[in-house]
Amino acid sequence: MTRMDIAAFQELMEQLYGTKDRERGVPATVAWLCEEVGELAQAVRKGTKDEQLHEFGDVLAWLASLANQMDVSLEQAAARYITNPP
Repeated sequence: MTRMDIAAFQELMEQLYGTKDRERGVPATVAWLCEEVGELAQAVRKGTKDEQLHEFGDVLAWLASLANQMDVSLEQAAARYITNPP
């Protein structure tokens, strides 16, 4: 299994999809993210481990796309759980 940190994953999504995702825009990206969260919920309830893994990946990819479009570091966003967890 290959390991990848959050920043590397976010950069990979930028390289693979950044231009296309920016053309789509933030509102459409939010809609896609919400759709993927719904698919993840369904996979959690009724899916196989492979289906769940697939949907977790899709949610992460769309979240990274949205963060890239909004110039937000997911690594920095996650860091608050180290320094000041809610």
